[in-house]
Amino acid sequence: MNNKKRGNELNENQSAVNRRDLLKGVAVAGLGIAARAYGAPKITGKPSKSPKSDLIQRENAKPGTRDWMLTNTRQLPGKINKILPNGRCPWIEGYCSANSVRAGETLKVMVNTNPVSAFKLEIFRTGYYNGDGGRLIRTFESIQGKIQPDPPVGENYVRECNWEPSVEFEIPKDWLSGVYLGKLTTDKENLQSYVIFIVRDDRQCDFLFQCSDLTWSAYNRWPADYSIYTPHEKGFSSTGVPSGTVSFDRPYGLFTHPVNKMKKSGGSGEYLPWEFPLAFWMEQHGYDVSYISNIDTHADPKGLLRTKGFISVGHDEYWTQDMYKNVLQARDQGVNLAFFGGNSVLCVVPLLPSDNGTPNRATRREGWFMPVPAEIPEEVKRRLLNRRDFELNMGPDGAQLMGGRLDKDQETGRGMGSGDWTCAMPEHWLFEGTGMKKGDSIKGLIGWEWHGAPAMDLPGMNIVARGDATIHGRTVGQYSATLYDGPKDNVVFNAATIWWANGLSSPPGHKNPSRHGVTQQGPDKRVQKITDNLFQRIIS
Repeated sequence: MNNKKRGNELNENQSAVNRRDLLKGVAVAGLGIAARAYGAPKITGKPSKSPKSDLIQRENAKPGTRDWMLTNTRQLPGKINKILPNGRCPWIEGYCSANSVRAGETLKVMVNTNPVSAFKLEIFRTGYYNGDGGRLIRTFESIQGKIQPDPPVGENYVRECNWEPSVEFEIPKDWLSGVYLGKLTTDKENLQSYVIFIVRDDRQCDFLFQCSDLTWSAYNRWPADYSIYTPHEKGFSSTGVPSGTVSFDRPYGLFTHPVNKMKKSGGSGEYLPWEFPLAFWMEQHGYDVSYISNIDTHADPKGLLRTKGFISVGHDEYWTQDMYKNVLQARDQGVNLAFFGGNSVLCVVPLLPSDNGTPNRATRREGWFMPVPAEIPEEVKRRLLNRRDFELNMGPDGAQLMGGRLDKDQETGRGMGSGDWTCAMPEHWLFEGTGMKKGDSIKGLIGWEWHGAPAMDLPGMNIVARGDATIHGRTVGQYSATLYDGPKDNVVFNAATIWWANGLSSPPGHKNPSRHGVTQQGPDKRVQKITDNLFQRIIS
């Protein structure tokens, strides 16, 4: 048997679900029921009328497990840049050949084991699953490991692996769209890490959940210090443009930004801290959701029109011009938009092919989604560009899409800060059933980056929450959460904080984030009710 498929493959969870358990699970997961965990509010909106809208309910009725969580990890000792610990795990590490795959397509998983060890690959779909957070889908046993070469430093400082596949398999037709974690475990010492990929589909759905994988890659330092933020020679700045190039063809390692500087991703990108809490909560309540990558938003504009609500979540900083254009066109054709993030749609990037010609496998920072100044002073241009032969790529204003944006012109530390999310329009339908009055706050929900600069010229613009962002008690600016009207009775919501999803649920292994002297307080019934009000408006 081919080593790439060597050993036993344990398919579709190994045990059938009987009818009684299935019906019980659907009842627990479905819409229109009273709350269960975390004090979630009663969901009272109309059920979905989308075809196959019960897929998420039926999937989450199946037995879950917490075995998806890593329990034995190790990273290289020492620090990079004399500050950040080295987050690499060469004992077992890997990446996938694609960010998202459809049923019937082949996925390749590239794995390095140093020293050489056989290993196991267990594939889990993440979701609610009675609170366990994942379901075992397939297991590949006794895969022969090998030492794969560290890539050389390529053009524009890219580190692009060209590893041989360790496992190849076709995505089965019955794998539901979702975010999948591949848990790698060595036979020697049982050391573990992840690979991550998205299974997407093309069906009509109520919600399209976009993962922020362009931002995951931008902040990924693997193998040591090669993120978009890494300063290089020849005048490259850690914050200017152009940046060095970063590739998807490498494992996810330690991240750059302060909130995660001590956090090892274990190979899962930034999905688990900022995005999974929303997916966990949506699947808990049976919302009809399908999942895509930033790459799908870029390359498949028609695919955005199959949903009622497009969701950007967490740390969704890096966008292409085509992503912006495609989501704007979707809005103009009646798709609702929900931006549950802060510092979103900030950096303009291209999508570049890999060395072997595979499209959309690398990127670099080229500019910002900011208003184009009439004239950029020469000293500012030199600071931004760092190279005389590079043309600054200024995108359209992110606020014209989201309703607000990070504001680099404020004396704010460029949109960094934390604080309380304070109600400004209690009479708005968004707050129905929350009991909130004007000035009431949800403690610690703003962080670690936020949106201000509301675009007041948009139709039906409302600032639904507003308050101060602080850094260790010092006010550094004012965030604004907004909601405005699309052209076809659709709406666009901007929560103005990366930590919104953390106010919805706390999946297994999750820790409440803390930054700038403020700690996010975990799930809150008001955040859950506001989100449900928005979702019910979208699907009705």
